[in-house]
Amino acid sequence: MTRTDELSSAAARHLLLNMTPNGSIGGDGQDMLIVQRGEGPYLDDVDGTRYIDGLSGLYCCQIGYSYSDEIAEAAGHQLRELCYSPLWLASAHPPAIELAERLAGLAPEGVDRVFFAGGGAEAVETAWKIARRYHTLRGEPGRVKVIARSGAYHGLTLGALSFNDDPALTEPYGPPAVATTFVANTDRSLLPGPLDDAAFTAYLLADLEQAILREGPETIGMLIAEPVQNRGGCIPPPEGYWAGLRSLADRYGFLLVADEVITAFGRLGTWFGGDRYGARPDMITVAKGITAGYAPMGATLVGERVAEVINRPGEMLNHGYTFSGHPLTTAIALRTLDIIERDRILENVRDLEDHLAKRMAELAPLPIVGGVRGAGFFYAAELAGDLPDGGFSDTARAALITDLIPRRLREAGLLARVYDRAAPLVQIAPPLISDRDLLDRITGILTETLAEASTRLAALARPHRHEGTTP
Repeated sequence: MTRTDELSSAAARHLLLNMTPNGSIGGDGQDMLIVQRGEGPYLDDVDGTRYIDGLSGLYCCQIGYSYSDEIAEAAGHQLRELCYSPLWLASAHPPAIELAERLAGLAPEGVDRVFFAGGGAEAVETAWKIARRYHTLRGEPGRVKVIARSGAYHGLTLGALSFNDDPALTEPYGPPAVATTFVANTDRSLLPGPLDDAAFTAYLLADLEQAILREGPETIGMLIAEPVQNRGGCIPPPEGYWAGLRSLADRYGFLLVADEVITAFGRLGTWFGGDRYGARPDMITVAKGITAGYAPMGATLVGERVAEVINRPGEMLNHGYTFSGHPLTTAIALRTLDIIERDRILENVRDLEDHLAKRMAELAPLPIVGGVRGAGFFYAAELAGDLPDGGFSDTARAALITDLIPRRLREAGLLARVYDRAAPLVQIAPPLISDRDLLDRITGILTETLAEASTRLAALARPHRHEGTTP
């Protein structure tokens, strides 16, 4: 029995994994990937097999795995000085203050206050509670609704879950905690025909404005959107879209929130992904890359016009987390930002993003690839199946998306995301330290795997064409 087998069996008995059919793992069930060590952009499992981490953990490990000594030095210094102190009432500590000041200096102009959290979902919950407090203090307590985009994902805590429209995520937990209306996202493939950026932006903003008027502008508290939407496959916006969101937010009085849990801290080659698209949000939610995966942390960055309302003398922001702005995690985040600046991590993404875009575009002619999209070091290839509308029959889905593609990628030494929810796709988000050769290896493995899948797809589709039926 291998070490993986032993640990997989132990996990089945004791460990509940996230977003996982836990009853299928260990024993006679599926084997787990049990990672033991990281180095540079690579991960080694407990049996010594090495993989390219093509997903940066879960969009977290921006700087890979070779800065542990430096991070440990910062962590050790902080733990020897102060292990814990809450950000509570009139109490704070230096690393939290320093990190808040640092983030305010990096954020878009006018976004200069920071509320720390434990992760992305908590940051989103915080944004909603601040929005509610803001509107109530301004005499508009009826602004109790949120607008989100179809197919988006903003976290799984009860409030953040409301901003998702995936029934598999929401229905097990009953009615949403927050009334949410969903509008069109920026996926061009859902349109009946091609549109240029100006026409597409106009279409999206018209859809949004209709939803605002239908719900009642006086009931809308905030709109939340990712600069590049993750779920559905790295969906970038058309030119002018974020300026249009800002205009509608100002016209109808709701707050605009950029969910940058994935796109901040270099994923798109900028400190904040919205900078790339001219976003001017009232609040920004971040997590993941803020510590490059070395510690759990999230934060909600708050604009001055919101802060001046919730910070009125005598008013209380009745919200908080025990480990908000923990001394250890803030110290790690500060060192992470130092490394990103010192080692020109953002510049590396900007230098190589065109090369990655070109290599990913080479996937497009493969029969199983329905489209390629993304930005920076954040890309997806949407998959097209054996059915006339491009969907997958149950047989093809099981053979290709569930089995062949993830299996072949892993056998070739690449960890990527093979996803079949909002859209069937293969997604990559390489560590931001990746060089040209590594990006070529990643895209080469994708090409070989999807070429094999295309051949298999043709074989699966032939009986349908011969019989004149679809499954």
